[in-house]
Amino acid sequence: MACISTRRSPGSPLDLVHPPELPREPGERERALQDENARLRRICASLIERVESGGMAGGAPYAAFEHSVLLAEQVRERTETLQRTLGELGQVNNALGQANAELGDVNAKLREEIAVRCETERRLRDAKAEAEAANLSKTKFLAAVSHDLLQPLNAARLFTSALSEHEVPADSQRLVGHIGRSLKDVETLLGTLVDISRLDAGVLKPDIAAFRVNELLDVLADEYRQIAAARNLELRYVCSNRVVNSDLALLARVIRNLLSNAIRYTERGRVLLGCRRRLDGLEILVADTGSGIHESQREEIFLEFRRGSAGKGQADRGLGLGLAIVDRITGMLGHRLSLVSSPDIGSQFSILVPYGQLDTVMTWPRHEPHSGTRLLEGARIWVIDNDPAICEGMEALLGGWGCRVTTSAGLSGLGSAPAPDMLIVDYHLTEGEPDGLEVAALVRERFPSLPVLVITANHDAALKGRAREQGFGCLLKPLKPLRLRMALLQHLSSHQRAQESG
Repeated sequence: MACISTRRSPGSPLDLVHPPELPREPGERERALQDENARLRRICASLIERVESGGMAGGAPYAAFEHSVLLAEQVRERTETLQRTLGELGQVNNALGQANAELGDVNAKLREEIAVRCETERRLRDAKAEAEAANLSKTKFLAAVSHDLLQPLNAARLFTSALSEHEVPADSQRLVGHIGRSLKDVETLLGTLVDISRLDAGVLKPDIAAFRVNELLDVLADEYRQIAAARNLELRYVCSNRVVNSDLALLARVIRNLLSNAIRYTERGRVLLGCRRRLDGLEILVADTGSGIHESQREEIFLEFRRGSAGKGQADRGLGLGLAIVDRITGMLGHRLSLVSSPDIGSQFSILVPYGQLDTVMTWPRHEPHSGTRLLEGARIWVIDNDPAICEGMEALLGGWGCRVTTSAGLSGLGSAPAPDMLIVDYHLTEGEPDGLEVAALVRERFPSLPVLVITANHDAALKGRAREQGFGCLLKPLKPLRLRMALLQHLSSHQRAQESG
């Protein structure tokens, strides 16, 4: 609705009211602009229609354009992100480069350390090889030295044993006893060193065979009864004739060490050597009434170079290897070693030895010390040894027992000698000539049933096995007179029974 404008009169109350202006007709210029605007709209619509009609069939080009713009924006954003990531990766690469450089330095140092360690290992291998060679050389040296030392020691023991059975003044007899004990100490120390050396080198191998246990224990009881009496101790012996399966020489070494320790550490009372029958073997035990062993020391005493306090006035020349050797030999033989002890009451060591079986039944002759004179009286014994001192010593000792002895350095020196009742031959004879086993075999060809006793300082189990296979007895140097006497009695009595039954 149009407003009507009224012109006011001066002083009229309607001075403030203006009448509305009437719409004017568009001018020529305005009509031209409107026409131009309509024309542009038609052009824009036509252009849009053309753009849309020029797109892909079934597509929406404008929407695609908008989508492309959006994708371009996303590409731009992701490109910026990628550039930032590349920048960070560059920093990481720089850090990795530094780390690689550091790793290179570390690797270089490691290579140097590895080279040093390889050189050290090479030196250690060389040192180990040298040590093993030195150990083997030591073992061979000790074996050679022991043989060379045992020869004169064996002769000295034979001479002192022969002299002790002669009627000499009391003062001289006492001196002979001192010499015999000193020689025995030397023998014990030397034997201990050789044993521990062979155990360390692993060259000591057992020679397991069946034998009657009294063949071993009777001799040890006679020997250590005298040693115990010298210290005002009583040695009780419970014998057994059971057959056991073991190495006689090594088992003897074990029991000797146990008896020596029992006497050394017992000030008063008695020592017992005996046997008990068990279901799984024969238990050989050595007990004493000494100071006993505390619980805390029962493992330590089996270590090397560990010694207890010997009794008062006891001249202890031991090396502290006795029980260490006992432990290692029983372990090698597979014999269980047990210890029962109470402080201030005493100790008991026992060894469980498996039972054995002899191929032939043989009765071991029982005897007391210095008995068997009737059986040895007049027996013809050949002694073959390349050491003149040994021959002279054997002649003196056996002659004192009533034997008729013929000695020689070899078989050729016995061609015209009367037929023997027994052959005693040393294993190591003159170099380049047959050894004792070969010589004994040659003598056996002339006297098929002749008893043979091989004497040697070689503890090799194979040697003892060869001697046993040929039916020969075997004793180790230095010879113990009681052990030799028992062996002679065994072989001569067996030979005599064989002749009587034949």
